[in-house]
Amino acid sequence: MSIDFQGRVAIVTGAGGGLGKQHALALAKRGAKVLVNDLGGNVHGEGGTVSAAQAVVDEIISAGGEAIANGASVTDYEAVQVMVKQAMDKWGRVDILVNNAGILRDKSFSKMEISDFRLVMEVHVMGAVHCTKAVWPIMQAQSYGRIVMTTSSSGLYGNFGQANYGAAKMALAGMMQTLGIEGEKYNIRVNSLAPTAATRMTKGLMPEAVLKALEPQAVVPAMLVMACEDAPNRTIICAGAGSFEVANITLTQGVHLGMSDHTPEQLLAAMGQVKDRHGELVPGSGSGQGSLEVGKAMAAHKA
Repeated sequence: MSIDFQGRVAIVTGAGGGLGKQHALALAKRGAKVLVNDLGGNVHGEGGTVSAAQAVVDEIISAGGEAIANGASVTDYEAVQVMVKQAMDKWGRVDILVNNAGILRDKSFSKMEISDFRLVMEVHVMGAVHCTKAVWPIMQAQSYGRIVMTTSSSGLYGNFGQANYGAAKMALAGMMQTLGIEGEKYNIRVNSLAPTAATRMTKGLMPEAVLKALEPQAVVPAMLVMACEDAPNRTIICAGAGSFEVANITLTQGVHLGMSDHTPEQLLAAMGQVKDRHGELVPGSGSGQGSLEVGKAMAAHKA
């Protein structure tokens, strides 16, 4: 089964370097027309120039592909709307959005400034919101869309010094879940990529041998699967060093204790059973939790 993107138009944010650049190059190599977006700032979100995006565009064009550059900040909704209009004016459609733009402001929570927390949320979460909101009506009208969020193991599982980044990345997974439900009838599929890749954001944090194994190119196949016509929906694909996994947010079977003055003490005593992962579920939607709980309550009542 071959994956190609002939006739498709993709927007990749934060594509001036690192993982975003590899996403843009890979989509173009397989036939997509690509709008390469990058603010051109540093890893902390400071500064800005369109030259980084233009360099990737030049590389795509020299290889025989089609691409245009855009230097909008994803935090600026009006600029994002102009960016999407740029793609529409050029190619008449937008089929794929890869929300890749991001920054780091790492510090332990006790030392982190509120401004550092807010800016990371603004870039990762609101940046993805702005871009997704701008392409959503287009994808609805054409009954086709593939949206890739970039989540992280720091959000899914936590990581010291990244409370802001982790909160933002988990938020994106949550947004994916709901948009995947809402977009289904329009053939819009929304997935999340949790990459383990060496980029300028990870430089100096890992040994050189590890960094070599974690080349960004090793993550790209997961993005291509999530962007293609046969993409899954509401799936978190973890990828790094040539390995691929799926992360799920699960629900244990738990225990029904009822309501009494002693329920808190009973719950504390039963935490081993509550946490037992035997028979755990992956709910199809948020109502799955309520269905499980009400079902157990009704069964207990009948007993």
